[in-house]
Amino acid sequence: MFDLVITGGTVIDGTGTPGVRADVGVADGRIAAVGDLAGAEAVETVDVTDKVVCPGFVDPHTHYDAQIFWDPWATPSSLHGVTSLVMGNCGFSLAPIGDESDAAYIGAMMVKVEGMSPAALEIGVDWDWRSTADYLDRLDGNIGVNVAAMVGHCALRRTVMKDDAVGREATDAEVAEMQHLLHLGLEAGGLGFSTSRSFTHTDGDGVPIPSRVAADDEVVALSSVVADHPGTTLEWVADGCMNGFREDEVDLMARMSLAGRRPLNWNVLTVDSARPEDYRNQLAACEQVAERGGKAMALTMPILVGMNMHFHTFCALYLLPDWGGVMDLPHDEKVTRLADPETRRHLEDRAASPDAGVFSRLTGWGRYRIGDTYSAANEGLKGRLVSDIARERGVRDFYALLDIVVADDLRTVLWPGPTDDDPASWLMRQAVWDHDHVMIGGSDAGAHLDRMAGASYTTEWLADCLRGQRLASLESAIAHMTDVPARFFGLRERGRIEEGWHADLVVLDPAIVGADELHLEHDLPGDSPRLMSTPIGVERVYVNGTLTVVDGANTEALAGTVLRSGTHTETVPIPADA
Repeated sequence: MFDLVITGGTVIDGTGTPGVRADVGVADGRIAAVGDLAGAEAVETVDVTDKVVCPGFVDPHTHYDAQIFWDPWATPSSLHGVTSLVMGNCGFSLAPIGDESDAAYIGAMMVKVEGMSPAALEIGVDWDWRSTADYLDRLDGNIGVNVAAMVGHCALRRTVMKDDAVGREATDAEVAEMQHLLHLGLEAGGLGFSTSRSFTHTDGDGVPIPSRVAADDEVVALSSVVADHPGTTLEWVADGCMNGFREDEVDLMARMSLAGRRPLNWNVLTVDSARPEDYRNQLAACEQVAERGGKAMALTMPILVGMNMHFHTFCALYLLPDWGGVMDLPHDEKVTRLADPETRRHLEDRAASPDAGVFSRLTGWGRYRIGDTYSAANEGLKGRLVSDIARERGVRDFYALLDIVVADDLRTVLWPGPTDDDPASWLMRQAVWDHDHVMIGGSDAGAHLDRMAGASYTTEWLADCLRGQRLASLESAIAHMTDVPARFFGLRERGRIEEGWHADLVVLDPAIVGADELHLEHDLPGDSPRLMSTPIGVERVYVNGTLTVVDGANTEALAGTVLRSGTHTETVPIPADA
């Protein structure tokens, strides 16, 4: 007798093979049978005729480390079919911490570097843990999705070195102490070690985060710790992830993988036909790591992530070359400078320079659409393209944009139209998706909540495959978001619809599956806002055989498992070990 039989659907099992008409029987949280189950006895039978049944999606790059405490279902990811996720990426975990000062530092860092709401962190997180083991234990039995957590470099360094973590390199004794803490975290089930060397990452005081201060040898020493723990992995982000890898970065990436005897993934590979050499350089870097016996996997998104911008608070525009000197000024001075013709010319020129790197995709000023406005001068502009407004006014697109922003005292909501939404870029992405060193992911879900909305990539890509550009088959897209990441992380018996495997399942309507338009919701603690996109056509989601989502809404079931390394994961060999 089954607990559940899902009958009448097309089963796409996650392996990339064509879908087949089959029933799925579930018992004790696992897939007990796949095939013709007509007449089988079950506690519940669900008819999903004309629907697709596939494995739950695996998101390899999230930052739900804080949100999971007030939102154990990790919305909106779970609503879009994600049943397993990896958090603690980029060196940013909330454990270990040594004392309250560490908690205050880590919290302020997450506000700055990951765009988390300070009010939500203050209200929603009690910081009542010290070790990684304590942190993971807090999640047991209290989550609605399966969660794996990396141990972040910044927390390790801060716990050991306190304020010196951002001021100097570590001594041998301090590195050994960090290694000990990492050993304890991995023994408790941490998935692996993550770090950041990226110029984009600064802490609450505006200085480089702790991991950026570390010597290369410290990074390698910490990476070596994972070799002693089965089912672990490595993750990092560096300058080269945005702008193309330098030789020293390729060398460090290889040293990390070889020292840890584990694969490494990095975020995020951006494909832009205007800068084809950048992504080719990054793929070549992964190939060079493989030639040395290691393994490096690039994460890439199959959609263009929706985002908004403001000139009054931190966003990606601040990272354009030489823009920080203006954007970080006190408010009134910034308004004055943005109205100044010389400043405008300088900012426009620098944004168009090769130094802009990956952020050049934000410089299609005419493609920006105006959101909410706040002045009489901007009345009636909401929803209009800047290029149309600029033509009417007889000025350059960038100048029209700044005129609007200045008139609103910088509060204008802007919706950028990326420059890389062109046929050539999409054809390049199509080729990249099947590259041996590329994996779909990089949503950053749980971070940059009022600026970016990557959590809906699963349903958005399926919609594009079925009714949009159709650059991938439905079976291929599902495989890329289920079995591929599950195998990369060594998730035991997850990522496929296969007898004996965990019943993480999604039932979706292929005729309408997708995601609604982005909108702001004030549903975080402290009434803080976040960008949301409502799923369409996601009828049911099961986590470990328990129904967790029905018609786009959570059931409030807490059926998730903390995916502990070595217990719920197995070691994935790097090429040198294969």
